[in-house]
Amino acid sequence: MKAHLYLRASTKDQDALRAKASLDAFVAAKGLAIAGVYSENISGTKLDRPELMRLLDAAQPGECIVCESVDRLSRLSQSDWDILKGKIKAKDLRLVIADLPTTHMLIEDKGMTGQIMEVINSMLLDLMATMARLDQEKRVERIRQGLENKRIADPAWTPKGKSKNVEKWEKVQMLMTKHPTMSAADIAKLAEVGIATVYRIKRGA
Repeated sequence: MKAHLYLRASTKDQDALRAKASLDAFVAAKGLAIAGVYSENISGTKLDRPELMRLLDAAQPGECIVCESVDRLSRLSQSDWDILKGKIKAKDLRLVIADLPTTHMLIEDKGMTGQIMEVINSMLLDLMATMARLDQEKRVERIRQGLENKRIADPAWTPKGKSKNVEKWEKVQMLMTKHPTMSAADIAKLAEVGIATVYRIKRGA
């Protein structure tokens, strides 16, 4: 059976490929063949992720999506999580989470046991996706409270927003203009930016 590895980190300062070695070992131990590796630095709260969408386009019915943990796949809202699950189900893909052992049984041929495990795993995945989303919401709330406390302590204080690195943005735009067929990954490497930045510039952000 073929496996599509999905790896995600929230920012370009984190290593989205950090877990690749452990996932390589995992699929080898399960007797799976790697059909593709999809890595990106982007928030798990976004449904429209370029590499995730590329994976869903490339994967064939009966193949596996393999992730390190549920929160690497989703910190989505309930509605977006339902949409993602629908896309996975529509393509008849098996979602295997390395740190959720019950999903490992989906690698085996389906039968009565497989059908039961699908139901159990669906409930577990829903629960863990909800926990991942709540964890994200708590983080955002802590940041908001921290900023509010700073404003109370110093009414003149203003947060320093992230400014765009103009030089790097111009380099990305130059590469896209000169090499329209160059992949986003190659542009990101040459411009020394995250691949998510390249996609943002392409969208005119």
